Amino acid sequence: MKLMRNNYLIFLLVIFFSCSTSDEVISPEPSPIETLYFPPINSNTWESTTASTIGWNANELQPLLDFLEISNTKSFIILYNGKIVTESYFNSADATSNNPWFSAGKTLTAFMTGIAQEEGFLDINAASSNYLGSNWSSLTTEQEAIISVRNHITMTTGLDYNVDFDCTDSDCLTFLNNPGDYWYYHNAPYTITQSIISGAINSDFESYFNSKLRDKIGMQGTWVPFGYNNFYFSNARSMARFGLLCLNGGIWGDQIIMSDSNYFDAMTNTSQSLNPAYGYLWWLNGKSSFRLPNLTNQFQGKLIPNAPDDLFAGLGANDQKLYVVPSKKLVVIRMGNSGNEGQLGPSDYDNLLWEKISALIN
Repeated sequence: MKLMRNNYLIFLLVIFFSCSTSDEVISPEPSPIETLYFPPINSNTWESTTASTIGWNANELQPLLDFLEISNTKSFIILYNGKIVTESYFNSADATSNNPWFSAGKTLTAFMTGIAQEEGFLDINAASSNYLGSNWSSLTTEQEAIISVRNHITMTTGLDYNVDFDCTDSDCLTFLNNPGDYWYYHNAPYTITQSIISGAINSDFESYFNSKLRDKIGMQGTWVPFGYNNFYFSNARSMARFGLLCLNGGIWGDQIIMSDSNYFDAMTNTSQSLNPAYGYLWWLNGKSSFRLPNLTNQFQGKLIPNAPDDLFAGLGANDQKLYVVPSKKLVVIRMGNSGNEGQLGPSDYDNLLWEKISALIN
């Protein structure tokens, strides 16, 4: 009798554990993560969604649009997971309007620097004189030899910024600090980066840009010389396409535009200790301190307090804005005239705009 009782208990235990195992096997799998959407290359088709569909506070959309209109905005787009949530045009602009990126276009040059390195044409740790030739500045040969390509794309060349901000003539490019010792937003060394790429590939920068980036992701637009500068002009959707590419780490759908993930990560993260909020020509939020164009002060706190910490951005004069926020699956584009005081890159307008955007997405 005792043996039968023991066998019966064993039988119950077997049934219990069998049921438990069975329950684990047939448990429903988690829902798959929604795939990032990419619009077709040669088409104006672009899928959309709505604020209410994705759980945003749709009541805050109109206040955002009202703010944009009265603050001299021409074009505004929000992408969520690649799809258009809102696309609006104001102040006589429309979807075909081309606007200058100004310094937001520095991000395009940073991306192309990575492409050129990936293809073996240059090394960002090498001297820029390797690609520019000697006497591109008023420095000695020895001084030129210790300025790297990396210094150009991190604003740490050490060239004297107490001159014409944009002048790329050799007599404007004089010694002030050792490279890497000081951070200052100096436009001329950035502009020369496109010449570095041209020298490295032995061809013109714009053709290389068009074939390796613009045409591959369906952008339109062109580079326009303006004094010493070279500004990119395009419609808002083209800027949104580039933002979407960067949201996905340099990959467009199943097409790899930039395969060097190490460069991409370095480009969109702190590139030096002097200004934590600066990568390779990209601005970064969520850091402990930041420096601003035309100033030598170090400011404590985040660059854009109202924005997500992982935001990285291309920021241009007169409040041209290209925001990428991986944690929120967001790309946000704002083009137009100055919404505030017309600063060269970051401005108070960033925080005002993100107060409105945050009310919508939260």
